[in-house]
Amino acid sequence: MTAYLIRRLWQMIPTLIGVVLLVFVLFKYFGGDPAEILGGLNATPEQIEAIRQQLGLNEPWWVQLWIFVKQILSFDWGKSWATNEGVGNLFATRLPATLTVMTPILVLDVLLALPIAMWVAYRRGSLTDRAIMVVTTIALSISFLVYVIVGQYVFGFQLGWFPVQGWSDSLVTNLVTYVPLPVLLAVMVGVAPQTRLYRSFFLDELGQDYVRTARAKGMNEGTVLFKHVLRNAMIPILTNIGLQLPGIFVGSFLIEVFFSIPGLGREVLLAVNRSDYPVIQAVTIYLAVLTMLINLATDIMYKVVDPRVVLK
Repeated sequence: MTAYLIRRLWQMIPTLIGVVLLVFVLFKYFGGDPAEILGGLNATPEQIEAIRQQLGLNEPWWVQLWIFVKQILSFDWGKSWATNEGVGNLFATRLPATLTVMTPILVLDVLLALPIAMWVAYRRGSLTDRAIMVVTTIALSISFLVYVIVGQYVFGFQLGWFPVQGWSDSLVTNLVTYVPLPVLLAVMVGVAPQTRLYRSFFLDELGQDYVRTARAKGMNEGTVLFKHVLRNAMIPILTNIGLQLPGIFVGSFLIEVFFSIPGLGREVLLAVNRSDYPVIQAVTIYLAVLTMLINLATDIMYKVVDPRVVLK
């Protein structure tokens, strides 16, 4: 296991180098002139030249690349061009709000979709199975934006159960007051595709020979489903969860914008609209590293849930 971890971490280095080079090239040659963006429409050529000199844009490309690499290695991304706030401080202050909303969404998606999917897979072809598949198909066909608008109108304005927008400095207040509505709407949307996907995983396992053998030996259905089918289906389920995990740390643009949640997702959207390059670059590199680490953790979890998996 130790040798595998070292080898995987070593393999991340060329991948990260490729991401850094790609980001540098895209922002340098295709992102427009940062000096003109910072200077605005009314800036004089002298002011633009002064900004370019201050940012080091007059330096050769390899010097600019080294400055970018030093920012990554030192975790010092400078300051946001739009707000003059340190990018590191921006991450530290926006990420907790994103995690407060996105973590319950992922947990509830998994905890609800798994038993529902197992149940309908076991009752494949029944009226219940067909009804749930129809409901999930309809749920998938409706845009999340519609859920947000209708949910805010019904639960916020008509029933008055939840506030439509707002946030506070108290974690408990946020979880009790401001988080339930966006989480409820996101789970209503997210459970549908997860249920259909997990159902297909369980159906694949239920058709295997080991299931028929276990039943022939007299095992009850609960043991067959939870001890054998669920365990063998966990490999693709973990893969799917691993794909969703980076979204927890980046946030949902729609949720954070429509519910006025001061999270990282809304900040990224604002940075894109403002052409705030330091923030966008930092998020891109941060998400790339996070994705690689989550993939590594997912591979390790394969071994935990199924000892037959060999890590090479």
